[in-house]
Amino acid sequence: MTPYSTLDDVDVTNKRVLLRLDLNLPLHEGKVTDLTRLERVLPTLRELVAHGARVIVLTHLGRPKGIDPALSLAPIAHALTQAMDPVPVAFCESIQGPTVLHAIERLEKGSILLLENIRFRSEEEANDPNFAREMATWGDLYVNDAFSAAHRAHASTEAITHLLPSYAGRLMEAELKALGSALDNPQRPLMAIVGGSKVSTKLPVLENLAQRVDHLVIGGAMANTFLSATGVDVGASLYEPGLCDTARKLLEAYPQMILPQDVVVAKDLQDPSTIAIRLTGDVGKDEKILDIGPLTCQAIKDTMAQCKTLLWNGPVGLYEIPPFDQGSIDLTQTAAALTQTGALLTVAGGGDTIALLARAGVLEDFTYVSTAGGAFLEWMEGKVLPGVEALGR
Repeated sequence: MTPYSTLDDVDVTNKRVLLRLDLNLPLHEGKVTDLTRLERVLPTLRELVAHGARVIVLTHLGRPKGIDPALSLAPIAHALTQAMDPVPVAFCESIQGPTVLHAIERLEKGSILLLENIRFRSEEEANDPNFAREMATWGDLYVNDAFSAAHRAHASTEAITHLLPSYAGRLMEAELKALGSALDNPQRPLMAIVGGSKVSTKLPVLENLAQRVDHLVIGGAMANTFLSATGVDVGASLYEPGLCDTARKLLEAYPQMILPQDVVVAKDLQDPSTIAIRLTGDVGKDEKILDIGPLTCQAIKDTMAQCKTLLWNGPVGLYEIPPFDQGSIDLTQTAAALTQTGALLTVAGGGDTIALLARAGVLEDFTYVSTAGGAFLEWMEGKVLPGVEALGR
């Protein structure tokens, strides 16, 4: 992994710190509905202000095409103010020109200034060097604590690092350490569980992980494509016939890939009487595979108990609808229990995965849970993340 500097390597006292965060929080009727991403960056914010920095926060909301009042950061500013109380938080309703400079000049030691949605400037997503030079006049140094935006080479994540001393924030640091311990330099045996509905959306992930892990569990509806590739009739289940050849080649190349040996099926999700457990070779023509079966679940748990590291992305069944959540919940709870005993290091990420862990009541019991979304997925694909690479200059 690219070497990088952290807050341990800099004195921020009375310095103007340009801090890139991901405060792309969900809104409903002008109010923030989920504070998770904000809560994850509070340690960095509190550390900076405690050391007397003047913090200028750069972040985005949505994908505006120019200035869009519906995507103003005003509600985010309100949430940030409440979270940081009693630390002073100011909001600048601009992202350019004298208004920004005046707001920064008024910023006192140990306080925070949130600038308006950085994507209101088209130069942000264009990674424009002139915009980066303008931003560089706002601060003395740069801190990136937005791993979830690190897969984008934007002006506030990449170009700015050419112009100011640059450091990783505490969340970025924690994310990189966790991901490194899960895949770059893991304790072995290493297991990965990858679920989801389509092979097509996870193919780069599967191709990368298959080369690097000791056990690769394939779950969710995309397992049906792999089962079909082995000659199994998957009945009325969702699968991708056009990717069966690809799946077959992966199975031949990587025997460590684990497929279901039994499954939970149903003819009608609304009719519990149609639910049954089948060996994978016995699925009826009008039955849909909706979860892994008990034999598969136990086999995965037995293998998991022999592993030192687990990487997880995606449920292994239709976890939103009971009882087809049972396999996913059983596996998460087993992984959590092993983590709590110190036997297993567990790293998970992805929106569905986070929702699953919360549903199973084990969100706080994994070693690390990433909220980085697309960046987490691209890291699992083995891609270089521009925002991380830039910190290594």
